[in-house]
Amino acid sequence: MHWDDLRIFLGVARSDSLSRAGKVLKIDPATVGRRISRLEEDLGAALFVKSPQGYALTGEGERLLIHATRAEQNFTLAMEDMRGEAGHLTGAIRIGAPDGSANYLLPQVCAKICDENPGLEVQIVALPRVFNLSKREADMAVTVSPPEAGRLLVQKVSDYHLHLAASEQYLSENPQIHSVSDLKDHRLIGYIPDMIFDKELDYLAAMKVDKVQLSSNSFSVQFNYVRQGAGVAIVHDFAIPSTTGVKRILMDDISLTRSFYLVRHADDRRVERLNRFANLLGQGIKAEVTRLEGLA
Repeated sequence: MHWDDLRIFLGVARSDSLSRAGKVLKIDPATVGRRISRLEEDLGAALFVKSPQGYALTGEGERLLIHATRAEQNFTLAMEDMRGEAGHLTGAIRIGAPDGSANYLLPQVCAKICDENPGLEVQIVALPRVFNLSKREADMAVTVSPPEAGRLLVQKVSDYHLHLAASEQYLSENPQIHSVSDLKDHRLIGYIPDMIFDKELDYLAAMKVDKVQLSSNSFSVQFNYVRQGAGVAIVHDFAIPSTTGVKRILMDDISLTRSFYLVRHADDRRVERLNRFANLLGQGIKAEVTRLEGLA
């Protein structure tokens, strides 16, 4: 068995698809399939079961995944050792994040890190769901709740604050809002209830309502509704400086505090490149939250 065989195996295991693995590995999907078949033949074991949902690992595949992941980490450690740890960060690092932080915090933070490390490539994957780090969907993830299961490294990065907000246009064209009870006369914006992927994003109780009129699983869509004067929503304070004409309301009545956590796979604790990047990212997020909330 060669490292290249394990590299292809990891690509399929993490993507559940020959075509997606081929794109990541820059190999034709048919070639990926042949290489997997040859590996299975060499090992005398079926590593995947094909289903309508894609390629799922068998028990033997799960066992090989443990060894292949360790081999990948050892390869990465060897590359770092040869390059020297004191130099600039290089290579690709993928971050998974909910779209609020992905749109309004991470771009400027990651751009600054890349300015200081010209050989670094940062990929931000913005999805309104929890990332599976065990399948290496990302090297690390920003979350709004600390995970309760899995072999993970969890670091609290920063608290952040949210308030009710609306555009000045909307407020001038609709009945005045003096108290939470006045919200019954206004169009509310929020998450689609059955698509809230984290309990910390369930803001309806704070607004003392049981439904919203305009909803999306994306905070960015909700914020664009607010910017366009469509209604009232719970908004991250750090997002407000990105636009004009949006103001916070009922700040004494509705004020939420949430937290960002940086989550990594426990096996990566020995990977110095990821350790250094995680420290820079955590410091950058905390500083940017503080800066932007001061402007809100």
